[in-house]
Amino acid sequence: MTSELPEMRASDAERERVAERLRNAYAEGRLDMGEFEERLDLAYKARTQGELVPLVRDLPEAVTPVAGAVEGDWHGRVGRPATSKGAFAFWSGFGRRGKWSVARNFTAAVLQGGGDIDLRDADFEDREVVIRCFAVMGGIQVVVPPDLHVEVTGQGFMGGFDDRGAGAGTPGSPRVRITGFALMGGVDVRRKERKTPRKQLRK
Repeated sequence: MTSELPEMRASDAERERVAERLRNAYAEGRLDMGEFEERLDLAYKARTQGELVPLVRDLPEAVTPVAGAVEGDWHGRVGRPATSKGAFAFWSGFGRRGKWSVARNFTAAVLQGGGDIDLRDADFEDREVVIRCFAVMGGIQVVVPPDLHVEVTGQGFMGGFDDRGAGAGTPGSPRVRITGFALMGGVDVRRKERKTPRKQLRK
């Protein structure tokens, strides 16, 4: 039975369990960003159980779940058709808030303007989403819920790209990478609780 393990096909649930162990290991400082990203990418691409085993072999079995985390919280919110693939503001502003679906590749740009991207009630086209933010003499604020997995890799020049909202999510959470560039402007990523009760979101 054990000898068959490497060729046994991996299920989505098994890939997600491994991904969650990796997120916890990263949050606890057991993996650096490079190791975490490399292993997480391999976990989602793994076709067999044998490919998953080495990714967590040197990590503890037991993980501490995020308080209040329920694996079903993200059920039905991933795999939705995108309702918006980007936003732009010039001497003005834009907003993406409430119930909307984020494209797997979303680009936001402001020139002497401002933008708000709120992911607290959003659905997602894919389990992995990239949001590119470009702020020139303006600002973009990205609001994320506490249970979403967020990575921030953007850079600023004579401006700022705030990564305070980065961190691991709960089981089943999409992986959102926020990147881009701020020139004489700023991109602010912060976490806020949802305004709408979670039960309502799943209706």
